[in-house]
Amino acid sequence: MQENETSQQEEMLIKQEFEALLDDYRHSVHRQKVEIITKAFHFAKQAHRGVRRRSGEPYIMHPLAVARIVVSEIGLGSTSICAALLHDVVEDTEYTTEDIENLFGPKIASIVDGLTKISGGVFGKQASEQAENFRKLLLTMSEDIRVILIKIADRLHNMRTLQFQPVEKQYKIAGETQYIYAPLAHRLGLFNIKTELENLSFKYENPETYAEIEQKLAEKTPDQLAFFEEFAQPIREKLEDMGYEFDLNARIKSVYSIWRKMQAKNIPFEDVYDLLAVRIIFDPKPDMSEKDQCWMIYSALTNIYTPHPQRIRDWISTPKANGYEALHVTLMSKNGQWVEVQIRTRRMHEIAEKGLAAHWKYKTGVADETELDKWLRTIKEMLEHPEPSAIDFLDTFKLNLFASEIFVFTPTGEIKTMPQGSTTLDFAFMLHTELGLHCIGAKVNRKLEPLDYVLKGGDQVEILTSHNQEPQPEWLDIATTAKARSTLKAWFRRQERQLVRHGEELYQAELQRLHLENQQDAALYKMLRMHGIKQPSQLMLLIGKGAIDPASLQKAMEPKRTWRRFIPFMSDGQQKTDPTEEPATDTAGQTEDKPEKAKKQTLILTEENIGKEYHIAPCCHPIPGDEVLGYLDESGQMVIHKRSCPVAMKLRSSYGKNLYSAVWSMHRQNTYIETIEFEGIDRVGVIIKMLKVISDDFKINIHDMRITASTGIFSGRVQLYVYDTHEIRELCEALSKIKDVQTVRRIVNMPGLDDVEDID
Repeated sequence: MQENETSQQEEMLIKQEFEALLDDYRHSVHRQKVEIITKAFHFAKQAHRGVRRRSGEPYIMHPLAVARIVVSEIGLGSTSICAALLHDVVEDTEYTTEDIENLFGPKIASIVDGLTKISGGVFGKQASEQAENFRKLLLTMSEDIRVILIKIADRLHNMRTLQFQPVEKQYKIAGETQYIYAPLAHRLGLFNIKTELENLSFKYENPETYAEIEQKLAEKTPDQLAFFEEFAQPIREKLEDMGYEFDLNARIKSVYSIWRKMQAKNIPFEDVYDLLAVRIIFDPKPDMSEKDQCWMIYSALTNIYTPHPQRIRDWISTPKANGYEALHVTLMSKNGQWVEVQIRTRRMHEIAEKGLAAHWKYKTGVADETELDKWLRTIKEMLEHPEPSAIDFLDTFKLNLFASEIFVFTPTGEIKTMPQGSTTLDFAFMLHTELGLHCIGAKVNRKLEPLDYVLKGGDQVEILTSHNQEPQPEWLDIATTAKARSTLKAWFRRQERQLVRHGEELYQAELQRLHLENQQDAALYKMLRMHGIKQPSQLMLLIGKGAIDPASLQKAMEPKRTWRRFIPFMSDGQQKTDPTEEPATDTAGQTEDKPEKAKKQTLILTEENIGKEYHIAPCCHPIPGDEVLGYLDESGQMVIHKRSCPVAMKLRSSYGKNLYSAVWSMHRQNTYIETIEFEGIDRVGVIIKMLKVISDDFKINIHDMRITASTGIFSGRVQLYVYDTHEIRELCEALSKIKDVQTVRRIVNMPGLDDVEDID
């Protein structure tokens, strides 16, 4: 009896969710095709009958939730809704793609097939699987962008229900989401979804820090909203006088965005002042361009409040590469607080909310190619020269996901969008592959500049080439864009293959000269052992380069005792320290693997095992008190990273099985060099007071100290030997209490934490 009641309740819940989906669809701008959506729902419901999610609810609730995200939060139509409802059918049931095509047509079947191919996530268990899964994702994305939009919706719902997954799976999914899905959503213009994915990932990766910031934000939000009402009132009155229909909204910064600013600026929560932004969304008048009206509103605002001259962002004249359009201005409020105001039309707002899907709605014609269209074209070009390494391939793709853009001009005045930090070499490859391969420099604003010149917004660039020029290895240090790096690496791989073939020819000639054709396997094995090389292709490459003389084959074939003391070279070109030491091998000649460490044990970090069993990561330099994790690298070494380290984030998403939780158990024996930064009013004796606190009160030794003073302000950095984060935190608090010392903060140098301008 109870089972029947439960079943009836679930049926009622499923029906309500489906009706809510249809209601969302009826309120959209798309042509009404309720019949095919209903057909897809009943088919998916039947296919998943009896299956439940980890939460205990019927599985069909997941496709329904994804379909609702697709229509209401991304703005797609019936084809995508059907594909979302059916996205797990082929993977999880007996039905095939052909069945879907027969029932729902080739377009829906094609999207479901694309979703099925990437269903295992971007990252598999092995590197080759990772590369293949990720290439499939990009390939299907470049063929039909709806595949990745539905995949992002699928990931968003999985993140919203992540609490039902085991902790280790939460960690992997959150890392993967932070590393690739949030940047993808950003690049496709889905700013709300990007923000939510980042926030949810951060919540599961750093739960304590998330809860702390969330609580502080909740305490401040009422004051911020009260301030907003006071700030917005004169703006509201002015817009009404101008005759506009508009919405005036407050946007509170997300927890993740606040944390990122705290890390990038090395400041506490209390010093993050831009918690609030104001957004004006207006209906433009028909007799004037949207651009002119945005600037008219800007002019009206600057009559009310004073603008910051360096904080005007014009994304209307030249939209961002992901299609974002708006005019940003930062204004000084009556109480002296800077406030960013974003000015958008309804059309601009819909594009900002729904990204690429809204672009289709507002396209004016077939030839109307957006920056996103150009970006998708670069994805196809990248797929022509994919990286052999999964992680390198992913890194190359990710280069352009979160990059800020600058706008530069060709000699004829055409505007080109480039990622910030691009060089003249990147610009050459962006224009044409052949220009990049033969580039010798450029004229920037009519002045000759080298390949590594970093472009600035507004530069006019003319690329100079020579037929005699060929890429050099150091170009990989100059190139920063995905296209330039992938094209260069593909060119070097082609050159390498030619050298390998040349090496094979020289080696075969030597085999024939020594009449060893019948002993090829033994000869190759001895040659590899003699030179300390594992792969035959690496041996042939070194022979082709001339680094190894093929004539050394004769020495390799002599009895072992005559060449055992020959100093072998490793594949990286480094000599072994002990020339008589041979790697332990089995009968097949393969190097024995080291025994694996106990799986998923918690690492206890002590003074005795740091530097022996475990090594501190040079990228983030964690010290006792920092939240850390361990990574077992390919050489069997355990490396300790901060949990917030971007390198660790990449490892979490790619090598989850090699990660270990870690805790400090230190007894204040070892000290670590940490840096604090300070500034204040330059008065006589203030530095002496600081030194007294450091040396006398805390008994801390100074490693290095640098101080500068100018126009009454002093600033500096000091490197100290400290035991843990508790000690450096207490020291910063004590120094900040000294009169005339304004700020004191610990410097956390980690790659990838540059401040990113918020536009969501």
